[in-house]
Amino acid sequence: MAKNTGRKMIAPNKKAYHDYFVLETFEAGIELCGTEVKSLRAGAVNLKDSYCSVHEGELFAHGIHISPYEQGNIFNRDPLRDRRLLMHKKEILRLAGNVARDGLTLIPLSLYFSGSRVKVELGLCRGKKLYDKRESEAKKSAQRDIERATRSKY
Repeated sequence: MAKNTGRKMIAPNKKAYHDYFVLETFEAGIELCGTEVKSLRAGAVNLKDSYCSVHEGELFAHGIHISPYEQGNIFNRDPLRDRRLLMHKKEILRLAGNVARDGLTLIPLSLYFSGSRVKVELGLCRGKKLYDKRESEAKKSAQRDIERATRSKY
């Protein structure tokens, strides 16, 4: 039986790119129960206000909302429960050091299927100030205007 090695996006966290500068990205596994995976296949997940923290040498994701599976009955878990993320111990300790020392934050940027497994793309992020958000929005707007002008020219 051949394994599916493709990468299928479940949910991006667009708000994270608006609110933070992403300095570095990491890939982590996530510990889920069966009905949560079925909900993910249906796309019933929200990453908007989620973040990660290190507690006693383990990495946890807080605020990831995975809606209960409709046919799950008693096997459904709490939609907002804290979920353990799976990474190597050295990576976790390095991330914990960066977060504690530099005032950075770990933010889930996206959820995706890698083969049959669910992975989380984590970003080591620094918060944007209001003027940074305005500046990035102005750059996007200018780039859109340039593309629109070149398209209409030809």
